[in-house]
Amino acid sequence: MEKKPEKAQQIPLEDFFKNPEKTGYQISPDGNYYSYLAPYESRLNVFVQELGKEEAIRITSETDRDIAGYFWPNNEQILYLKDDGGDENYKLYGANIDGSEVVCFTDFEGVRTQISETLPDIEDEVIIEMNKRNPQVFDPYRLNIKTGEMEMLAENPGNIQGWMFDHDGKLRVAFAITDGVNVTYMYRETEQDEWNEVLTTSFKDELSPRFFDFENKNVIATSNLGRDKSAVVVFDMANGEELEELYSHPDYDVQGVSFSRKDKKLTSASYTSWKRERYFFDEETEKLYERLEQDLGDYEIAITGMNKAEDVFIIRTYSDKSLGAYFIYDQNTDKLEKITDVSPWIDENEMANVFPIQYESRDGLTINGYLTLPKGYTMETAKNLPVVVNPHGGPWARDGWGFNPEIQFLANRGFAVLQMNFRGSTGYGKAFWEASFKKWGREMQDDITDGTQWLIDKGIADPERIAIYGGSYGGYATLMGLVKEPELYAAGVDYVGVSNMFTFMKTIPPYWKPMLDMMYEMAGDPVKDSVMLREVSPVYQVDKIVAPLFIAQGRNDPRVNVDESDQMVEAMKERGVEVEYLVKDNEGHGFRNEENRFEFYRAMENFLDQHIGETE
Repeated sequence: MEKKPEKAQQIPLEDFFKNPEKTGYQISPDGNYYSYLAPYESRLNVFVQELGKEEAIRITSETDRDIAGYFWPNNEQILYLKDDGGDENYKLYGANIDGSEVVCFTDFEGVRTQISETLPDIEDEVIIEMNKRNPQVFDPYRLNIKTGEMEMLAENPGNIQGWMFDHDGKLRVAFAITDGVNVTYMYRETEQDEWNEVLTTSFKDELSPRFFDFENKNVIATSNLGRDKSAVVVFDMANGEELEELYSHPDYDVQGVSFSRKDKKLTSASYTSWKRERYFFDEETEKLYERLEQDLGDYEIAITGMNKAEDVFIIRTYSDKSLGAYFIYDQNTDKLEKITDVSPWIDENEMANVFPIQYESRDGLTINGYLTLPKGYTMETAKNLPVVVNPHGGPWARDGWGFNPEIQFLANRGFAVLQMNFRGSTGYGKAFWEASFKKWGREMQDDITDGTQWLIDKGIADPERIAIYGGSYGGYATLMGLVKEPELYAAGVDYVGVSNMFTFMKTIPPYWKPMLDMMYEMAGDPVKDSVMLREVSPVYQVDKIVAPLFIAQGRNDPRVNVDESDQMVEAMKERGVEVEYLVKDNEGHGFRNEENRFEFYRAMENFLDQHIGETE
């Protein structure tokens, strides 16, 4: 009999979930400074450091929430977004890089600010969108970040979901939801011209204009019009016609396309198989990655920022076992310099391997996913392990390969973790995505069950010690897993998950309302599909649940209302089934505050130990 590997050294829970020491590195347009996010009083704030200097200046002092994102509009200022208590109503703030003159540009109650265009060539301006005039729709504004003056560029008639600007910052393209389920693209030659409707497609057919070409004439887009997999194309917006396909992949959607602003050329396209992969349009860019791989080739490499001259780059590395490090690469001197490890307290030699896997669904679809095994196990030696099945959120998203602190934490505690890109997961083409429509709790759930059964059949999973855990849609799938397969799962953990399809549809944020007809087509119509939606709402099926359940929820969640969890807990208690409930008053859709993450994962660890932990 094969000897079991020695148990991994147990790593403190906080090491997986505490804020990184330094992350989110960016570089100033002139390349003289870099910036990063780092904790100040346990919240991520922005710091700025001159290249070659030891000392950094903290330019923000937020203590209630992490900063959600930031960028350099010019060499003198940083702009950043922050919400209040997880409500996702982000406000835009600015500060000088010496920390002076902190100002809130969009201090409006109950309004969400989004960054639309950063305008690298117009340093005093930025384009933002706000739902200030009407909570359901976003209007574009040109904001002067020196004076704070704001000009509305167009009034959203109520159905426009996106605006697009040319390289000169002129508003030229808009796309609107028409009839609830169709997308109409509108174009104008100049900002003085009237809008022309140039193309209408079903929302299932996706044209995603990415940026104008370098003559500001046509657009470079990713598109699945007339094909199953999204490709990079040149699109004539004035006439609503595709002119040329630049790159496609037979098996995966091409979802990223990059360009050089300085040299005015396309550089690369990217898609995700089990890892991110690139296709190069440009020999220089290919050589740049080859140069970086000479020194960093054991890791995945991403260029996350560059100066305006495009010769000094911020590089981020990562792997399945490491959050990686940040580097600065100066192409002029060919000097690659490490700035910092993201989480130096994580020893990648103690982390678990993440293996790509594939299995077939009961109706013949190929389902791709990942299996993480506790340290020391291989696909050949893993037998009879306790397993956490972890369906992703979205649901129209996907799991990828890289460092995931949840997964590594669970593996460190002795659990194998199964993630699967069930039907509807993105990146695998239109047909695979559409196969999920009105399949919540049905075939989408079967794909999860089939993956669990595949693990049992391979002898990897101990059939008596399998739990299911997920967040958002993954939380919903957890609840439906316990409903549909009461004997399969020994326990469930639902993190901000939907429990009632009817109340979920009623309590979505106001700015989702224009897309409600699409949501009805994709998930179900509360009136026409009421019988089905009742069948796939876990709150109405509590009598089928026998496994113990742990639920965690943020009280301010704008996407999955706290009522979704309240209902479920009440129904479970009425039935006398074991349920633990953790609600955080200062959180939204997922816990961003460090101390709340610690509390949630500690409770989850105890819960899983109790129900699927070591029996010896």
